Amino acid sequence: VQLQASGGGVVQAGDSLKLSCAASGPTFSSYLMAWFRQRPGKEREFVASVTRSGGNTFYAESVKGRFTISRDNAKNTVYLQMNSLKLEDTAVYYCAAKSYDKITYGSWGQGTLVTVSS
Repeated sequence: VQLQASGGGVVQAGDSLKLSCAASGPTFSSYLMAWFRQRPGKEREFVASVTRSGGNTFYAESVKGRFTISRDNAKNTVYLQMNSLKLEDTAVYYCAAKSYDKITYGSWGQGTLVTVSS
């Protein structure tokens, strides 16, 4: 599956932003989807994931209660709604897909930059 992330931009602390990740291919619903991010000078880290049906979601502690991951299998798209953004949320955000029969994420989007300013 090929992934195309979009929606990044420059916002102020406390603002909201919604990222989208469009997937190609007819088997989108067979993939667990996730968002990762890489902050300046840091390793890439997990942000959130959603199961194939969308019924279960998981979040990093740092974003729990502020970010919401969701998916629309009819549109082959996964979203990341980010509220109450903080300066430390500044990062390149990547969407990723993991096939149901794989252990690791095998497909990655190109990344979209989110900059949170004071």
